[in-house]
Amino acid sequence: MATVLNGRSLLWGSKFAPRRLVQRVITSAMAHSNIVTSATEAQQIAARAKTVAVLGIKTESQASQPAYFVAEYLQSHGVHIIPVPVYYPDVTEILGQPVVRDLKQIQAHVDVLDVFRRPQDLQQHLDDILALRPDCVWLQSGISNPDFEAQLAEAGIKVVPDRCLKVDRAAAGGRSAL
Repeated sequence: MATVLNGRSLLWGSKFAPRRLVQRVITSAMAHSNIVTSATEAQQIAARAKTVAVLGIKTESQASQPAYFVAEYLQSHGVHIIPVPVYYPDVTEILGQPVVRDLKQIQAHVDVLDVFRRPQDLQQHLDDILALRPDCVWLQSGISNPDFEAQLAEAGIKVVPDRCLKVDRAAAGGRSAL
């Protein structure tokens, strides 16, 4: 198998392209393709989402905050919401759905994990996200952590950083593309 690097064709395991170098180049290219930067691709992901877990969701008493009203909008457009609040230990239900306290407790397939956490708090959720294996991790507007994003992308999980799921779902027509 040949790989092109810096305009040169390199053969697997040759003296010009040690296998580790070629694997690193391929892994890096695959990871990069899992980080979504295109508005069109983000909108397609948003439109296809049927089940969205919301990490860091707020309660009805914070209905004016994006960490609540984004999920409310999605639910009103037919998306199944799995609320995963980080705070509010006494709350048992949000948006009429039972609260899940830990990503490891989610049994359903998750199309999108919508994240409302500060960039510095993301790493503590990495192992649980990798175990959950959602199709996509969506970091809401203002949330970006390149190291965290790269780790998810290298694990084969699509990542949409610094975009609003509600805005992209609405731009896609607000309904499922399927």
